[in-house]
Amino acid sequence: MEPSKTCYCGVDVGSSTTKVALLDGGKTILAHAVRRSGVDFAGVARESFDEAVRSAGVLPASIVRIVATGVGRYNVEFAHATRTEISCQERACSHFFPGPITIIDIGGQDNKIIRLNERGERVHFRMNRKCAAGTGAFLEEIASKMDIPLSKLDGLAHQATGEVSLGSYCTVFTQTEILAKIRTGARMEDIIKGVFRSVLKRILEMDRLDGEIVATGGVVAHNPIIIEMLEEQLGRVVKVPLLPEVTGAIGASLIALEERSSAGPAPGSGQKPPGSQST
Repeated sequence: MEPSKTCYCGVDVGSSTTKVALLDGGKTILAHAVRRSGVDFAGVARESFDEAVRSAGVLPASIVRIVATGVGRYNVEFAHATRTEISCQERACSHFFPGPITIIDIGGQDNKIIRLNERGERVHFRMNRKCAAGTGAFLEEIASKMDIPLSKLDGLAHQATGEVSLGSYCTVFTQTEILAKIRTGARMEDIIKGVFRSVLKRILEMDRLDGEIVATGGVVAHNPIIIEMLEEQLGRVVKVPLLPEVTGAIGASLIALEERSSAGPAPGSGQKPPGSQST
């Protein structure tokens, strides 16, 4: 244990997974943790925090500020403050890639396109429709319907020799369309590549993608073919930050570090943390 090391923590409670990142004062990532969110946001947040602390080999008392983000941010009772997931994604991506960038975040339940200027300030933002199409949930539904482990989709898509075009916008209709393609003898690998193309179509219809592109999210982290196909379609390199699934938590921890002058009590100190704030 390193009781003297001052640390900062970000907790991102998403609809699908909960992520925690720990940084030191030099902005070095000491540890991170990822767990399924389930239905007990508060419990999973605490378990993920404890896991990251153990992995980093630091004492909880050395963590001077904790910022929570994500859909379940208000369930993180040990956090000193909250920030929106958009703000945290912006902070992490501008940390890794300073300058004007366009962020594509492919999440479990939603997709976002965020455009930042040279100072890392948001100049444009767009979120997908209230529909699972094009998100991680879409891929999970398709994998389940096809009786294929979600973790196998990327490898199978890389084995494709062609690509089956899918025209449906709705997850339910896409499943029906896939069954029809299977009946006509289409290869499973080619269908799955078509599923990934469908994800990209939903993203590209959201907004134009200008300048340097940075991609984040669990779908990006676990499916490199998404980046390969996007680069091919755009005709330029797409950058991926370190730990793309954890960028929200990393951004929250960076914000915690920058707010250290107003840091509250460490978890486990017996004191109630300051009231939550949102920006």
